[in-house]
Amino acid sequence: MNINDLIDAVRADMAAHGVTTDDTLIADGTIHRARHIDDRKGKLSISYKIHADGNPAWYFEYWPTGVKITGSLSGERKRLSLSERRQIAEEQKQRENERRALQKQTAERAAHIWKVAKPVLSAKEHLYLQHKGVPPLGLRMSGNGRLIVPLYREDRKLVNLQFIDEDGGKRFLRHGKKKHCFSVIGNSNNIDRLLIVEGWATGASLHEELGVFVMVAMDAGNLEPVAQAARRLFPDAEIIIAGDNDESGTGQAAANKAAVSVGGKVLIPPQTGQDWNDVLTMEGAA
Repeated sequence: MNINDLIDAVRADMAAHGVTTDDTLIADGTIHRARHIDDRKGKLSISYKIHADGNPAWYFEYWPTGVKITGSLSGERKRLSLSERRQIAEEQKQRENERRALQKQTAERAAHIWKVAKPVLSAKEHLYLQHKGVPPLGLRMSGNGRLIVPLYREDRKLVNLQFIDEDGGKRFLRHGKKKHCFSVIGNSNNIDRLLIVEGWATGASLHEELGVFVMVAMDAGNLEPVAQAARRLFPDAEIIIAGDNDESGTGQAAANKAAVSVGGKVLIPPQTGQDWNDVLTMEGAA
């Protein structure tokens, strides 16, 4: 057997399942980590194991999507032995511990940055706020002029920050927790209705127009996790998912899925390509 043929077969199987790496693959029967082409520098989100002896076979996992695949040159899907399953479970546990440690460090960093950041008192202080036509509503600003949006866990512990440039460019703290986390706009005391949105400016526009409490999920994929957190926090409140009207349909689909999961309602702008900030800044009414 040519070892290169085995490696090529593994790469082909990976690619067929949306897992691509440029790293050198090692066929020594032990678990290794590899960098997915979409990984940030220093991140290794692929685990794999390649057996070159006997019946050449392999296992790989891409944890961001949950893909777990076994294969062999014979075409049969190899059943993992008990020792292999234990080894993989230990690898997963180690990876999860590493992830939690990095998230804890990032949360501590976020708390410090937020503490020393300058409160923004007027939209005149930042071009992004002027462009979106919204007040700062509790945001702060970094020393290099970026707006700072805080993200909280369900227990309201600060865990991450979103930074917004004057031109609307956005980024989060590396290794910070985002899924299930959210920013908030308004007072959550004694509410009977709340809105969940993708972006902060959209939430600010709706809060200003309607005076309702808003939870900002930061992206379409986080709408459902945040909606479920909202249902736990506010079991009797009416939940409305104010989604974006994306040309791809992503925002609408995510909003509908989130609403169904919590028995909520959906509010989508009438025109394709719009979010609610676009609607309110152009029309002046919800």
